[in-house]
Amino acid sequence: MPAEWEMHEACIMAWPARDESFAPYFERAKEEYAAVANAIAAFEPVAMVTNPGQAGEVRQRCSSAVEIFEVPIDDSWTRDSGPVMVVDENGRRAGVDFAFNSWGERFLPYDKDAAMSARVLELLGIERIPSAMVLEGGSITVDGEGTLITTEQCLLNPNRNPDLSREQIEAELRRTLGVEQIIWLPWGHAEDQYTDGHVDGICAFVRPGTVLMHTCADPANPNYELMAANQEVLRGSKDAAGRALEVIELTQWPYFDLDGRSLMVSYANFYVANGGVVAPLADHPLDADFLETLARTFPEHEVVGVPTQIVRYGGGGVHCITQQIPAEAQTA
Repeated sequence: MPAEWEMHEACIMAWPARDESFAPYFERAKEEYAAVANAIAAFEPVAMVTNPGQAGEVRQRCSSAVEIFEVPIDDSWTRDSGPVMVVDENGRRAGVDFAFNSWGERFLPYDKDAAMSARVLELLGIERIPSAMVLEGGSITVDGEGTLITTEQCLLNPNRNPDLSREQIEAELRRTLGVEQIIWLPWGHAEDQYTDGHVDGICAFVRPGTVLMHTCADPANPNYELMAANQEVLRGSKDAAGRALEVIELTQWPYFDLDGRSLMVSYANFYVANGGVVAPLADHPLDADFLETLARTFPEHEVVGVPTQIVRYGGGGVHCITQQIPAEAQTA
């Protein structure tokens, strides 16, 4: 599995489909999805999957760089229901089609989303690698050199693969994604009420040997002990090349209130495009500090912030609603 910062052919997204996820803010959710799509489209093509009959609405809100594919869907989190792309030593691409059970059958129905990965791969003409293991793309981050980080809270949750041991899960990750070293963090963030601790809410590889990771210095914050436990594991780990990992601390926790709920935008949930980074914003005073951190972390990329309060209200962020398609290797 290549790293996210490697060249992409396109980014896959899905138009908001489950209105109860965003009610009463369904229209605002569409605005934020369109803003993310248009920001990414400035750097690379975007393929927007939408339910049949919705193409006109997508075209009205999105730029001409966004291509539309009408495919039946239940929801709009392509990081988790879309294919996870891999490449072989010759640069030939394939998509791993993991089983999808809607985050432990939290949201029903999900049969269309369970079939979406295979349908998208067929439309793109890319080989499909099936896997019976339940796995969402947001539960893993990789360095492209054989190292994968995940969380025990998610992958070992009995609502995913109750019949698989930790060793069997590791074996399937190695078989499908070509990874060698698997680092298990204990926890996702405390506000993750839907995905059981997805790793893309707390950390991401930003280059080989380096991880950008949420840390928490406030003992009153419910994330304090969780992030301390994660940091202890990560700082004691080595990657597939035998390197001790450098940790860049992401210290900001932007809380906001909406409909009587205290929510937190995960700043770790950004998307790395070709030459750009599209970052989630919370309309919070900490946004500026976060963007500066991201600019220092990706000095060769243009950092663009987009509003994501409603995407967060629905349970995710920029990374959750995107899935990269790596560029095909050029042959002589």
